[in-house]
Amino acid sequence: MSINVGEVVAVRGTQVTLRIYDESSLETMFHDGKKYRGVSIREYIGVKRGFCTIVCIIEGEYLDEKRFELEDNKIQYIRKVEAKPIGYFEQSKFKDGIKLMPMIKDKAYLLNENQVITVFSQGIDRAFKIGKMLKEDLTVSLPWNKIFNSHIGIFGNTGSGKSNTLTRLYAELFSNFEEKLKGKSQFLLIDFNGEYTGNQLIKNPENKKSFNLSTGKKAGEKLPLASEQLWNTEILALLFQATANTQIPFINRVVEKRKKDGGDADKLKDNVIGTFYTCLVKLTNKECLIKLEVIAEHLKNAPLINKLSKLEWYDRDPNKPQYVVKSPQNWEFFGSKEGFDQNLRPILNRLDIAQIDAFDELIVRINIQLLWDLSQGHIQFEHIQPLLKRVESAVNDLRKIFSVKENVNDEFKLLNVVSLRGCNQATKKIVPLLLAKMFYQEHRDNVDTPPQNTLHFIIDEAHNILSQQSNREHEIWKDYRLEMFEEIIKEGRKFGMFLTLSSQRPADISPTIMSQLHNFFIHRLVNDKDLFLIDNTISTLDRMSKSLIPNLSKGACVVTGTAFDLPIVMQVDYIENKDSRPDSDDVDLAKLWNINDQE
Repeated sequence: MSINVGEVVAVRGTQVTLRIYDESSLETMFHDGKKYRGVSIREYIGVKRGFCTIVCIIEGEYLDEKRFELEDNKIQYIRKVEAKPIGYFEQSKFKDGIKLMPMIKDKAYLLNENQVITVFSQGIDRAFKIGKMLKEDLTVSLPWNKIFNSHIGIFGNTGSGKSNTLTRLYAELFSNFEEKLKGKSQFLLIDFNGEYTGNQLIKNPENKKSFNLSTGKKAGEKLPLASEQLWNTEILALLFQATANTQIPFINRVVEKRKKDGGDADKLKDNVIGTFYTCLVKLTNKECLIKLEVIAEHLKNAPLINKLSKLEWYDRDPNKPQYVVKSPQNWEFFGSKEGFDQNLRPILNRLDIAQIDAFDELIVRINIQLLWDLSQGHIQFEHIQPLLKRVESAVNDLRKIFSVKENVNDEFKLLNVVSLRGCNQATKKIVPLLLAKMFYQEHRDNVDTPPQNTLHFIIDEAHNILSQQSNREHEIWKDYRLEMFEEIIKEGRKFGMFLTLSSQRPADISPTIMSQLHNFFIHRLVNDKDLFLIDNTISTLDRMSKSLIPNLSKGACVVTGTAFDLPIVMQVDYIENKDSRPDSDDVDLAKLWNINDQE
């Protein structure tokens, strides 16, 4: 039997009041070789009711007066505590929820450490451990199967320890099950600050691949992008901010033409030759040369570029104005089939279309389509001109970070980290969307029912791309990005795709996304909007745990959600090995400035 520390004196609804004996105020007690913690706020106490022990958490305490009239109104103070039932032990097994309520005069007993661990371990194996309970200092195992089979949110102000928690959570997963995960699951981490590109998270470096992207002067690595994702009307329209009435139909004609050609280089070459012939022979339009020079530039053919640079407009013959190349010996004319076949077709026949990349092909096809549409009178040039400028600008950045391939399945490993530290703001919003769309669609279209493979999408600093507050980008672009991730978080679970979000500003994240998260690791948050969101979003968080959030120490967090019967206030273990923890340590100014504290 345990240590009897008091008895029930009042029951009001689910609120239980207990009278505590004077000798029960010690912090720690030992009985029969077992360690017990004394009665205090946020401790757990057991109330015997028949063959069951009702487990209650202590929420408050106070002193009650008891007067003795026969002894000159002597006053005695009685210690009382208020507690709330959270579950019960039945045949040594803990079950959460209220089945029985205590009755007045029921005896209260302390719970030993093993019983407290049992309350929070939920009958699972005790192999998955990332920290200890904050007050009890007891190591508690987490239900990894329920955690990683859900959407996870890790929130906390900067410096509160959320990056350490994210790393500790996934490092423990790979430490226990890395080899078993290969071929069955894939993990993709979007890293905005370059914190995870080293040896973090994984045991075997062969199972990790990092992509350090850069849009600056310093060249970075290139991320494999499936060809079908680039040649997509929806994506191109968003990348280039195309208008709905004229520019999106134009882009759609470019994409459909390539789809019709099957991406064949020889057919594109025929289109190039046909376009040059139409512009120089049939139309003889003075304005066409500029677009032909753009096509030649992106075909990277020096003889063609050189030839076009020599062309001059000759309109002395009013019946046949045309382009010519003037020379002292012999003029070259391009306004007839004979002149074209003699002076330009040999150069065009030697074009090697296969050697250009996907982005050059995109610009070539856009300009070919523009010239064809202008020749047919389908469009007005001033409506498409702004789109061409945006395409040229965007393609310069896209070429720095993407390598377009037909099949990218073999390009990724078990854990893939995409670092956006060296990228500009526009790229930081584009890359996560394209990756999410590519991985989600590929996974959704090929997964079995029920899923035999899982995809885990981890986004550090998630407020950068899931915020509704951004006013610097096009509204349609922002809406599409949010809708993409909202679809993943609402529908992804049934396809075996799960999101893990880490952020210091949960209030900035879309409410739809926040409402669909299942499990939470909540570090210190002090902003009223963040606290209000947490209060209204997480139904599994009790009043006492909520009150702790603004005052949590570094590394401490409240863990709650569908995977947990009860909220756990936990101190996550700090990763001592510098190579294994994220690159987010605070700067040691004393060391940096070489200042000795004793000076």
